[in-house]
Amino acid sequence: MVTTQPENRQTRGETADIVGRTRHFVQGLAEHDPGLGAAVEEGAAIADIVAPLGLGAPLVAAALAYPVAREGGTGPEALERAGLGELAAPVTELLQLGRFRLPPDWQPGEALAVSQSEALRKMLLALVSDPRIVVIRIAEQLHRMRHARAAAPEEQRALAIETREIFAALANRLGIWQLKWELEDLAFRFLEPEQYARIARALNEKRAEREAVIESLRRIVAAELAKNDIPAEVTGRPKHIYSIWRKMQRKNRGLEQIFDVTALRVLVPSVRDCYAALGVVHNRWSWLPGEFDDYIANPKQNDYRSLHTAVIGPGGRVMEVQIRTHEMHRQAELGVAAHWRYKEGTAPSAAFDQKIRMLRQIFEPTGEDGDLLEQLRGDVFEDRVYAFSPKGDVVEMPAGATPLDFAYHVHTEIGHRCRGARVNGRIVPLTYTVKNGDRIEIITGKEPQPSRDWLSPLSGYLVSPRSRAKVRSWFRQQDRDQNRRQGREILDRELVRLNLKDVAIETIAERLRQPDVDALYVALGAGDVTPAALARALQQLRGDEPQPDTTLPRPAARPDAPARRFAIRGVDDLLCNLARCCRPVAPEDIAGYITKGRGVSIHRKDCGNFANLQSRHPERVIEVEWGAAADATFAAELVVQAYDRQGLLRDVLGVLVDEKVGVTASSTRTDRQRLQATIELEIAVPGLAALSRVISRIEQLPNVTSVRRRT
Repeated sequence: MVTTQPENRQTRGETADIVGRTRHFVQGLAEHDPGLGAAVEEGAAIADIVAPLGLGAPLVAAALAYPVAREGGTGPEALERAGLGELAAPVTELLQLGRFRLPPDWQPGEALAVSQSEALRKMLLALVSDPRIVVIRIAEQLHRMRHARAAAPEEQRALAIETREIFAALANRLGIWQLKWELEDLAFRFLEPEQYARIARALNEKRAEREAVIESLRRIVAAELAKNDIPAEVTGRPKHIYSIWRKMQRKNRGLEQIFDVTALRVLVPSVRDCYAALGVVHNRWSWLPGEFDDYIANPKQNDYRSLHTAVIGPGGRVMEVQIRTHEMHRQAELGVAAHWRYKEGTAPSAAFDQKIRMLRQIFEPTGEDGDLLEQLRGDVFEDRVYAFSPKGDVVEMPAGATPLDFAYHVHTEIGHRCRGARVNGRIVPLTYTVKNGDRIEIITGKEPQPSRDWLSPLSGYLVSPRSRAKVRSWFRQQDRDQNRRQGREILDRELVRLNLKDVAIETIAERLRQPDVDALYVALGAGDVTPAALARALQQLRGDEPQPDTTLPRPAARPDAPARRFAIRGVDDLLCNLARCCRPVAPEDIAGYITKGRGVSIHRKDCGNFANLQSRHPERVIEVEWGAAADATFAAELVVQAYDRQGLLRDVLGVLVDEKVGVTASSTRTDRQRLQATIELEIAVPGLAALSRVISRIEQLPNVTSVRRRT
């Protein structure tokens, strides 16, 4: 924010005379350079517009000097030499404000048009140390509109769009109704000349005449209320042409159905007085059915409260009367029900609303403007910064933002591909602190390449949490793709080494409480789901397979019989052996095959040998299931591939000892040429989860390249 000059030490008499001294100064400049005559006349016109607004003599004097400075007729040094040094800061800020325009091809209704005009309004307020300086810029715009009749149609239209979207809206928010109404009407005249002329003809009165009628009606209503001992403040206004047209469009009505072309507002102390005043108005004049709204009993969604009625007043003129308390009026003007938001239909922004309320207090004649300004100078808009893109778009960012923040605010992809930046045509580091009004051009690469250094607050690359969130999201997405690939590999490897072929991946994801298969892969790759948890889930799935309802009762075991590893439907005490071809492990699905002389051979249901036997001798196949022996173990064969080294077998056997897994057989072969060793182990494990854990631990040994279960 531009800093203000130190407090001037002139006497009060000199300060009050500053307007006269400035007028004399600029007229002297025009005498020496006749080319400045038009600028002097413009300054006088702008000063006449702002003088009634109570801005103070120094700012009125700045309005006089500003057009001359804009045309190069004076500057801060010249003002200092003329004893007008206190005008240097506001004139400099006015020159800065005067440089900002909407892009030449900007059109309302385009994508981002609303947000762009909103950002530019905020930026104009943020650029100055004293927001009253913006009022001088608004007055300059009004002067330009008053003298735009001779301009080319294209220039008139561009000026009118800028006026309506930026300066009329600012005047509206700041509560400067006198300027706001005229700006809107003049912009409407250039943008919709036929509609403007039609409404103007229908009103059939000049504004001055309508204001005289309003004043007459105001006195009549005030007298009626005073006669009934109701303390009231009555004000009136003729509705301006643009506002009439907006209401016709919004309510889809003709002009004859717009009843607030002439309107009065009654402010009273209490809610009781509101209804008492309403009774006086309705007793004095006939009211129009269907045109009464009680927003006190039924407030609007934005908490707006008031009584609205339309009556047929003197001379048969329809007039609208709004009745509310002083507190309701303050809420409507400065609170969440503020008139400007209702008119503009903008989304709420609590922080910006608070600043607007503070700014509007400056224009209220409290006699404490100096103290209030000192309070506002360090607070209002200090937390935001506004910069331009090369196309003229305005980007709003947190104070202290960098060009990299700017890139991410423009578009996420531009931020990801950012390699450097130019500010006002000069190459700057990405840690440069953006200032209000900077024009920033981002230098991009072909491919996204964010740096993790950008995420560190200490590095100074990014200030906006929103920008850092986008960088984190990019890295998460990159990690997600990598985790997805790694997770798929982990799952495939686990299924292969456990030799499981008939388990649906969707079922595994559901068991592990993952929303889908893709999420399961990502969770495995990121380590959120461990291989041990995966093995437990596989074992649970094997054990939770639904059994047919026709399960035959299992014969009761004798009290002295040991717990069995298998249960065979309908019979007991048969000799059972695990098939060496597939080595089933609980809780894998199993089936029995009655052999000749070797009892029942227990196979995995997906065993290739069993499928061949079943096809040739289906009558020998019987149903079996795992028994309930707590200490049951199952044989499994492992094949370990590794680069040969001293102590390799010792380390493998050490893992089995740690896991309390018995070894029933082992053999080792070494290929001397390739320096590779193959270790074959036959072990006894209590279940599938234990087998997976053993395989994982052996895989982690040095030089081991693979471990798989042999079937």
